[in-house]
Amino acid sequence: MAAATAAVFALLMASALAGAAAGGDIVHHDDEAPKIPGCSNDFILVKVQSWVNGKEDDEYVGVGARFGPQIVSKEKHANRTRLMLADPIDCCTSPKEKVSGDILLVQRGKCKFTKKAKFAEAAGASGIIIINHVHELYKMVCEKNETDLDINIPAVLLPRDAGFALHTQYSPDRPVVDTAEVFLWLMAVGTVLCASYWSAWSAREALCEQEKLLKWHDRYQCGISHNVCSGRVMLLNNALQDDVFLGLQTCLVALLSRWFRAASESFFKVPFFGAVSYLTLAVSPFCIVFAVLWAVHRHFTYAWIGQDILGIALIITVIQIVRVPNLKVGSVLLSCAFFYDIFWVFVSKRWFHESVMIVVARGDKTDEDGVPMLLKIPRMFDPWGGYSIIGFGDILLPGLLVAFALRYDWAAKKSLQTGYFLWSMVAYGSGLLITYVALNLMDGHGQPALLYIVPFTLGALISLGWKRGELWNLWSKGEPERVCPHHMHMQPQPKTPPLVQ
Repeated sequence: MAAATAAVFALLMASALAGAAAGGDIVHHDDEAPKIPGCSNDFILVKVQSWVNGKEDDEYVGVGARFGPQIVSKEKHANRTRLMLADPIDCCTSPKEKVSGDILLVQRGKCKFTKKAKFAEAAGASGIIIINHVHELYKMVCEKNETDLDINIPAVLLPRDAGFALHTQYSPDRPVVDTAEVFLWLMAVGTVLCASYWSAWSAREALCEQEKLLKWHDRYQCGISHNVCSGRVMLLNNALQDDVFLGLQTCLVALLSRWFRAASESFFKVPFFGAVSYLTLAVSPFCIVFAVLWAVHRHFTYAWIGQDILGIALIITVIQIVRVPNLKVGSVLLSCAFFYDIFWVFVSKRWFHESVMIVVARGDKTDEDGVPMLLKIPRMFDPWGGYSIIGFGDILLPGLLVAFALRYDWAAKKSLQTGYFLWSMVAYGSGLLITYVALNLMDGHGQPALLYIVPFTLGALISLGWKRGELWNLWSKGEPERVCPHHMHMQPQPKTPPLVQ
């Protein structure tokens, strides 16, 4: 990443235009952003002039940081300095190579601006240019509790387009197919597939238990399974609020119970928690340690592995617990999510100057990792680096409908070809594939995946149900017609005609 394809030089100089500040610099006074010792500069517009192979090239406008030295106003006092790509590109750890007085070009994200500047200065950089991940400028400030702010190199933030233009002087074109997106597609489809089979298997076991009760207790009425399942959709909010390690614990207990049945069926009373199986007690410490280790090491480059494991386990657990009772509930749920996703990805930009959905999913509103509600894989062959991501909702919500289709197929004893599950899986995979195509056609701008996934999945189920004459059953009941043994027992039997001698 550090090797350049062309000799690129840059000059940082405060814009010498008419303004209220001393020397005529364009200054934006902001009393809301904290001013503390070592971090009290005004926000000054900065001109970044570039030279490529000795020839003057484009000029860009950025904004100076609150921290670091003030950037000079007159061009004769500025130095033309070679530009160098940071490796790693986000500069959240020490650069792998000595910079030797160059200006370091880095990307925003994953850590504080001041942390990037400290690493750049320690590596020998004379300045740092940070590329924003959106097209607007952003004020680089310090947090109130920061104390180590002895930063002696200037820092400038450029908007995404300007940073991309500088970056292309170094890097070849992006690959036509992003391998990270391919693996992410496989990960999402595989998660929905596993969660659907677990949900259908649990429903089948519950149905078997219900049929046993119906045989021995005539006072039970048919249709009880439908009522229980319809109530489970209300558990969605509670399930998402649980700690992330609970999803991993649930998946491991369910998997290991096949081999350790005695431990899974033996219970121990725990204060405040009630009856807990011995297998759960054995697995819980491992899950807690795993989640804590991820939280401690979440800033490291390999932390995405632990994040994806925890995320997939949580999604599978929620899809197994929460069951859509019929196509009507699934349609309302996905339709609301469809418009919700579009609003917070596209419309929210007009009010908040950035996509609220993308910021919340990344968990990086203040350049610090929150609890990211997404799966991600690093772009291994992309010169820009970064991650390909998909939000939990883009897997979980359509997954609830796909799992419903498989439960219906099993209850109706349908084959894979004559059922609904296969086609709903194909529809989900196709919708997600179209999402990534649109993402690349839109030059990496965030796309609401449900904009493409919802019409595919809902359209496939509704059209197939209508064509097969089962739409009303799917829409209202959500389960095939079954004759209750209790009702069969109560029906009068036809009389046998008397035998004639």
